[in-house]
Amino acid sequence: MKIDELTSQVKEASFILAVAGTELKDRALQLIASSLQTRKEEIISANLADLERSRKENLPAPLLKRLVFDEAKIADVTEGIASLLALEDPVGKTLLSTELDDGLELYKVTCPIGVIGVIFESRPDALVQIATLCLKSGNAVLLKGGAEARETNSILAEIIIKAATEAGLPANWAALLTTRSDVDEMLKMDKQIDLIIPRGSNEFVRHIMDNSNIPVMGHADGICHCYVDKEADLSMAVKIVVDAKTQYVAVCNAAETLLVHEQIAAEFLPLIKEALVKKNVELLGCQRTRAFIAVNPATEEDWKSEYLDYKLAIKVVSGLEEAINHVNTYGSGHTDCIITRNKARARRFMDFVDAGNVFWNCSTRFSDGFRYGFGAEVGISTGKLHARGPVGLEGLLIYKYKLMGNGHVVEDYVNRIKTFKHRNIHKEY
Repeated sequence: MKIDELTSQVKEASFILAVAGTELKDRALQLIASSLQTRKEEIISANLADLERSRKENLPAPLLKRLVFDEAKIADVTEGIASLLALEDPVGKTLLSTELDDGLELYKVTCPIGVIGVIFESRPDALVQIATLCLKSGNAVLLKGGAEARETNSILAEIIIKAATEAGLPANWAALLTTRSDVDEMLKMDKQIDLIIPRGSNEFVRHIMDNSNIPVMGHADGICHCYVDKEADLSMAVKIVVDAKTQYVAVCNAAETLLVHEQIAAEFLPLIKEALVKKNVELLGCQRTRAFIAVNPATEEDWKSEYLDYKLAIKVVSGLEEAINHVNTYGSGHTDCIITRNKARARRFMDFVDAGNVFWNCSTRFSDGFRYGFGAEVGISTGKLHARGPVGLEGLLIYKYKLMGNGHVVEDYVNRIKTFKHRNIHKEY
């Protein structure tokens, strides 16, 4: 089927899905979860084929790690679906209710965005998270994964669409695109597609933005920072930095740069080096860092780099203000944390750092839709319009104004026959 025909079918299905009831959507999610478990051996077999082929094609190690979709990952996505089921249906919520005049009532009500095109690489778990979040929020979805995960994505999409259709959803509410040319065609379909969410390299995201009139939401890089302040608990700082860097290195919320206050550098840097070397992390440092510990020199390019690997750049800073300035200069607006006992200094860092997620005394790895209680995420947005940070259900909604009257006309108000009351009535639509 040609992509324009397929996209038109998805658009038609989006109108039906937008008004699907909570019971129907939850039944579909339950069936998807059980189907993933029932067919897990097929999924794992398909993933092993992708891994074998990708190793032969010399896929970079960080992408290979993201590509793995084993029994543990299946359990993770199933748990994510369970958390979605526990959430309220976000569609149809009244955000505002105002009586403009007697018998003339205005309601602001949440509704789905419509058709969302999501382009992602390597991680098959992203396909499950995206599809189920779109289903719960009433959005139809076009899914385009990387070629390296083609076998895994194919079986996952087939399972999800089949299960949801058996539950009663329209058959074309979701579709998997398979070729690179499909992406170029998708970018032209501003009449059928309402939003694109790209997940990939900086160059890739920029290409999407530059070649489409469709609104784009997402982030390019995850250049995340940990700043260890002069008033930090150093044992806590070691624990947090090690987790932020090494708990899972091939993800956008892993720390890539460590900033250390000059007053505690002599004591802290040997401690963190010992802990990170045990985890096989390659350390790079500024000139001041190298005065305290033996590491390779860091260049200007390192402050701008998202390694997605066992590699960390370290900089000694003169204080809180230099740390904030460094983050705002080189950060990607994703996630940055401060480790300190001083509440006032923590609040200043969190207020002045320009990022979608700012943390105090906790790992950057908490920056995640599932951990936030959003029921997983379709991605992280570093933009400042519509949605920011982990994009869960709320980020996939928009709203419409619904005005209910009884023969009201504007002329009566222009001629001062009637006047507006604009009274909050606290009513549900």
